[in-house]
Amino acid sequence: MGEFSPIHWMIVALVILVLFGGRKIPEVMRGLGQGIREFKEGMKGDHPGQPAADPPANSPVNPPPSTPTEEKK
Repeated sequence: MGEFSPIHWMIVALVILVLFGGRKIPEVMRGLGQGIREFKEGMKGDHPGQPAADPPANSPVNPPPSTPTEEKK
């Protein structure tokens, strides 16, 4: 397995063009770019359009659950 010459790359590009057609390639590339962008945003933790993870300061806090009492005999 050696290096690929430019002729090999042209043959691969031609086969891809024949399989997918000229109209499908931009759609596939756009989808690939969007997927990569979403993956990077997910790795950073950035979610545009969503509120921040910190709750508002004046939100009520739930009290801890009460402990069970002894059964009366």
